[in-house]
Amino acid sequence: MREILGVGIIGAGFMGQTYARTVTTLVKGARLVAVAGGTRAPKLAEEYGVDAMGSVEALFGRPDVDLVCIATPHAGHGREGLAAARAGKHLIIDKPMATTVDACDAILEECAARRLRCEIMFTQRNRICNLETKRLLDSGVLGGVLHMHNVQIVPDGMKTTPAWQLQPENVGILMGHGIHNLDQVRWLTGQEIDRVYAKVRSLRPEYGVDSTSDITLTLSNGMVCTVFCSFEVVKPGFARTGGATQVVCEGGLIDCDWYGELRVSRGGGPWEVLATQPTIDWAGQGFLDPVRLSTYAITLQRIVDDIQSGAGSGGTGWDGRQAVAAAAAAYESSRCGREVAPKAGVR
Repeated sequence: MREILGVGIIGAGFMGQTYARTVTTLVKGARLVAVAGGTRAPKLAEEYGVDAMGSVEALFGRPDVDLVCIATPHAGHGREGLAAARAGKHLIIDKPMATTVDACDAILEECAARRLRCEIMFTQRNRICNLETKRLLDSGVLGGVLHMHNVQIVPDGMKTTPAWQLQPENVGILMGHGIHNLDQVRWLTGQEIDRVYAKVRSLRPEYGVDSTSDITLTLSNGMVCTVFCSFEVVKPGFARTGGATQVVCEGGLIDCDWYGELRVSRGGGPWEVLATQPTIDWAGQGFLDPVRLSTYAITLQRIVDDIQSGAGSGGTGWDGRQAVAAAAAAYESSRCGREVAPKAGVR
């Protein structure tokens, strides 16, 4: 393995630019070598002084590309991830891993056969308050977890969501964004999602994809957790709900604002602030603010380090698969009006 890994990016929009800046400024042991996919690829490649490839196949064929970042619309993730793995490339796939469970399974099978790393970009796992929440729950200092409520509300979000995300082939808001909430439940509890009951819908008839979801999750240990994800709530929305996790424990409460403060009440005592997530300077530095990029850099650095160490197949690909399985079960539950078990798989 080379001392410095070569990185190729598929996609040159919002997320392609995110990966390009992160790799070139925040990740050690890697360098960007090529970009492909979309009309903006030549411009992005020129900005970073790398090659613009005429096709994704050409990028996959480059021997100096060790790791591929897939930053395209969701409908392409499964196809592109499988093609990259078949070409022997390690993978970073922006969430969701794919739009079907079968596509996720195909990628995982190929990566296992070729001993490739596969990471899914669940950035919420890397935010300070979420990390501290995970540490608290794992430590057991608040006792066992009795219930978890996970929320993501983006006021008038359907008006600012990119047009491609509103195309049915990319499924909808639950698969594209609520996937974070489903992943958080598994990650924070350490439990699998056993059954799903959901109402996935749009509150307004003009949207061609889902934009609001209410979900009840029964976990493998019998715990019940709930998720509310909506991009339709009118402004100004509600405080501390842009991303939030509320946990009822045997010995206390956790109120985690993904983008703000983590508050904890111990044994019936007053709320105390344990951690604060620095804010993203959207008005100044914009979406390339290092505060935002740092959450991408953590996952990118991990996969680079794992590849360099020869760790073999692994990563968060299974977690990506399980989140897609839970989302698919939610869509099916909403269609049939009953509880649905996520499609089982073999880790």
